[in-house]
Amino acid sequence: MTDPATPPAQPPSVVRIEGPWTHRDVAANGARFHIAELGDGPLVLLLHGFPEFWWTWRHQLVALADAGFRAVAMDLRGVGGSDRTPRGYDPANLALDITGVVRSLGEPDAALVGHDLGGYLAWTAAVMRPKLVRRLAVSSMPHPRRWRSAMLSDPRQTAAGGHIWGFQRPWLPERQLVADEGALVGRLIRDWAGPGIGEFPSDPVVETYQRAMCIPSTAHCAVEPYRWMVRSLARPDGIQFNRRMKRPVRVPTLHLHGSLDPVMRTRSAAGSGEYVEAPYRWRLFDGLGHFPHEEDPVAFSTELVNWLKDPEPDR
Repeated sequence: MTDPATPPAQPPSVVRIEGPWTHRDVAANGARFHIAELGDGPLVLLLHGFPEFWWTWRHQLVALADAGFRAVAMDLRGVGGSDRTPRGYDPANLALDITGVVRSLGEPDAALVGHDLGGYLAWTAAVMRPKLVRRLAVSSMPHPRRWRSAMLSDPRQTAAGGHIWGFQRPWLPERQLVADEGALVGRLIRDWAGPGIGEFPSDPVVETYQRAMCIPSTAHCAVEPYRWMVRSLARPDGIQFNRRMKRPVRVPTLHLHGSLDPVMRTRSAAGSGEYVEAPYRWRLFDGLGHFPHEEDPVAFSTELVNWLKDPEPDR
């Protein structure tokens, strides 16, 4: 008997949304990854967060290509058009996915741009594979050590990250994310966004993310990284990861944040520069929430492009 709370499964092809970009698959780190790419020039690799997929970077793909970059947005392991493997969702392995894609694209290095979970992984990749990361831009996510400290010691951040604690339950989060055609995805995006100045979060945009979450196994794979982040806090693998992340980031870093982000407090994100031994620039977008690159794509893209083109970004 069909569960009325479970919507019809969506095919992976729903994420291959048409546009000026080209879709293809690349192999890296033992899996297959879907990418959308546009433009020629130095590689800029865009990493999405939860509960989204590559399409979150649709505005930046165009802006970066127009500015003379090879812009590539990838679907992380388990999401969108990429492989849904049974394991491999710890940040060290997910970071190897990212640097593996850089190599598979035939590039010597990349500027990594990550939002939310993608930002967490971009920080990680810059520490683990520094030779493959030319520059680092992170939005709406502190350095992993800062994230760990804030989630454990700041009651307000602990409350703001309540969805992450909720993900620790078995099976229920997956069912909730796909129930009623992914309605929870829509509620989370609307709750986490700022007051809005453009199309985001319009109904058609939100419905695109809801459909992507309803591809079979996506919900499970999407929450697995957060399960590792919490369950490993007191485990040897988590302690070892936290110790490895003591190594400083040694590439120019741009840190972007919305002043009204209800998921990751400004106080939690600010201060990540202490882990960067290179030029570090902090940019706070006034009046924006958790998705500054979608809420005000022009301001975000302008800031990003100008920084990428700056030959000597100052501290």
